[in-house]
Amino acid sequence: MTNNNQAPWGRVDETGTVFVRDGDDERAVGQYPDGTPEEALAYFERKYTDLAGQVTLLEQRIKRGTPGADIAKTVDALRETVASANAVGDLAALRTRLDALGGSVDELTEKQQAENRAALDEAIAYRTALVAEAEQLAAQDPARIQWKQTSSALDELFARWQKHQQDGPRLPKGEGNELWKRFRAARTTIESHRKAFFADLDAVHKEARALKQELVAKAEALAPRGADGIPEYRRLLDDWKAAGRAGKKVDDALWARFKTAGDELYSAKSEIDARDNVEFEENLRLKEELLTEAEPLLKATNRDSARTTLLSIQRRWDEIGKVPREKVKPVEDRLRKVENAVKKLDDDHWQRNNPERKARAEGLASQLQDAIAKLEDELEQAKAGGDAKKIADAQEALDARRLWLGVIDA
Repeated sequence: MTNNNQAPWGRVDETGTVFVRDGDDERAVGQYPDGTPEEALAYFERKYTDLAGQVTLLEQRIKRGTPGADIAKTVDALRETVASANAVGDLAALRTRLDALGGSVDELTEKQQAENRAALDEAIAYRTALVAEAEQLAAQDPARIQWKQTSSALDELFARWQKHQQDGPRLPKGEGNELWKRFRAARTTIESHRKAFFADLDAVHKEARALKQELVAKAEALAPRGADGIPEYRRLLDDWKAAGRAGKKVDDALWARFKTAGDELYSAKSEIDARDNVEFEENLRLKEELLTEAEPLLKATNRDSARTTLLSIQRRWDEIGKVPREKVKPVEDRLRKVENAVKKLDDDHWQRNNPERKARAEGLASQLQDAIAKLEDELEQAKAGGDAKKIADAQEALDARRLWLGVIDA
C-alpha cells in the first residue's frame, strides 16, 4: 500500500478494500475492485457527501420550522445510518452535527408546542367571535330586521367560518362541537325568523295586490266618463296610496295600468280646457274692461255713488262667466281691492253716524265741558293766590281736557 492509496479519512489496501477512519478506529466500508485506489476512495467519498447533504437538508428543515416530531425521527434514522455508513469522510463531525440537531429538536418542539397552543387559543377566540356576531344577528327584533343586510352578513360569517375551518388549526373536538352548535343555532333562528317574515310579507303583498287590481279595474272603467271621471279617479288614487305594497314588479305593472287610466281622463279634460280657453280669453278681455271701469272707485269719496257703480260692475262681472284658470286670481284680486275700498267708505260712514257712538260722544263732551269750566275757575283762583304750582297744575289739566274735547268734536 502506497501513500497514493490513502486520504485524510480513509485508505485502500492492495486487495481493493476501502477503509474509513472513525476516531482511533478503522473499519472496512466496501471494495472497488475494477478501479484505481483513487477511484475507489472517490466513490466512497461521494457517499459521504450524499450523507452530509442529508444532514445539511435536515438543518435547513429545522430553520424552516418543520414539526419537531418529524425532525426527531429523521435525526434518529440518520444517526443509525452514520454509525454504519459505507462512506469515507469525517463521520465524527456528522455525529456532532446530529447531536446538535437533537438539542435543536427539543427546543423546536417546545417552541412549536407553545406556538401551537397560542394558535389554538387564537383560533378558538376567532371562532367564538364569529359565534357572538351570529348570535347578535339572531337576537334582533324580527319586525325591524333589514333582511338583505342581515342575510348578507350571515353568509359572510359562514364563509369566514368555513375558510378558518379549512386553513386554521384543528380545534379540540369538544370545544369545536360546542362552538359549531351555537353558530348553527343562531343560523337556524335567523332562518326561522326570515321565513316567518317573508310568509307574512307574502300575505300582505297578496292582499295589496288584490286590492290594487280592483282599483285598476275601477279606474279603467272610468274612461267613458272622460273629464267627469276625474273626481272619482282622485278618490281611487287616495285608496291606492293607502293600499300598501304588493311587491316591486307587481306594483310597477299595476301602477302603469292605473296611471294610463288616469292619463286618459286628464287628456280628455285637457281637450275641454283647450276649447274653454278660447271662450274664456274673450271673458277675460271683458272683465279687464270692467276693472278699468271699477278701479277709479279706489279714490272715490261718495259712498252712495261708489256703491251703486260697484253693484252694477259686480252684476255684469258675474254675467260674463269664467276666465282662463291661470288668470282667475289676478283679476279677482283686482276686483277685491276695489270692493274693499268701497266697503271702507261704508264702514267710515257708519262709524261717524252710529247713534250709539254719537250719544256716547255727546255725553263725554258734556262731561268734558263741565270739567273745563271748573278748571277755568280753579285756574283763576290759583292766579289770584299767586301759587305757581297750583297755577301750573290747573293749566296742565285744563289743556288736557280741551284736547280731548277737540278730538270728540272732530
